Amino acid sequence: MKVIAWTKYGAPEVLELKEFEKPSPKKDEVLIKIHASSVTAGDCRLRSFNIPMGFWLPTRLMFGLTKPRRPVPGMDMSGEIESIGKDVKLFKEGDKVFGTTGMRLGANAEYTCLSENAALVKKPDNMSHEQAVAIIFGGLTAIHFLRDKANVQRDQKVLINGASGSVGTSSIQLAKYFGSEVTGVCSTANIGLVKSLGAKEVIDYTKEDFTKNKQTYDVILDAVGNLSLPQCKKSLTKQGLLISINTSLLNNLLSIFRKNVICGVAGESKEGLDFLRERAESGDIEAVIDRVYPLEHTAKAHRYVDMGHKKGNVVIFVKHKET
Repeated sequence: MKVIAWTKYGAPEVLELKEFEKPSPKKDEVLIKIHASSVTAGDCRLRSFNIPMGFWLPTRLMFGLTKPRRPVPGMDMSGEIESIGKDVKLFKEGDKVFGTTGMRLGANAEYTCLSENAALVKKPDNMSHEQAVAIIFGGLTAIHFLRDKANVQRDQKVLINGASGSVGTSSIQLAKYFGSEVTGVCSTANIGLVKSLGAKEVIDYTKEDFTKNKQTYDVILDAVGNLSLPQCKKSLTKQGLLISINTSLLNNLLSIFRKNVICGVAGESKEGLDFLRERAESGDIEAVIDRVYPLEHTAKAHRYVDMGHKKGNVVIFVKHKET
């Protein structure tokens, strides 16, 4: 099978198209024929090892101290079950699924094996594989922080910094679904996109600093990583929360002692994916795709994401030979 392989950390050129042996599922695993995967900002940070301050050593220990421990990168994917292990009960051959391999990586390939109990569920019926994979990363992150941590409620005011990215585009839609009033912060070029997703107000950061407009918000979600609590204090209501996603280990530790700051890492679960599927099938969330690259051009996809200007998501299309 074709895979994208890496043997060291560095620039996009460390990613190479190679042939690996097709895996076989263990007794509790399913073999997934991948039709689409993705390249997220997180994937690029891991590849280049541009990791927030304080997380360098823990991340190296997890993924490989001197070189990547897992030979194939990528986390999110959508495809179909080709075969199942003898003890599998949750899936059958031919099921169309979407999910994430998590820390195991391996999604930038034609096939991968996952436990039936992993973060893997039926794909939304009304979405293509490319669309389905595009809602995973941002969607699960938005669920974790807005629903599970901040408990966003109807009529609350939510500001999203970095509203046009993967996390931002999903957060706008889910915050609106929860009944909140959304303000998005983005560049001039992305104002139309952010409005179309449901933001009531849009602030162009090239022309206005929201921290100086005397408006207050119940939740500020910083998907960029360029805000601090002192900066946002006057923009938060008395019980307001700052959600800081891409931040240092020190800020994560300090958040333990600050009731109005939420940091951390979003996890993955079947429940979260099922929630995303339901929202997609109900029309509450739609995929935002900037570009689609074939598997063999994954390095080019990484190079584009590295530029920092993508709108929504970058997807990898996996074309299989006809059999």
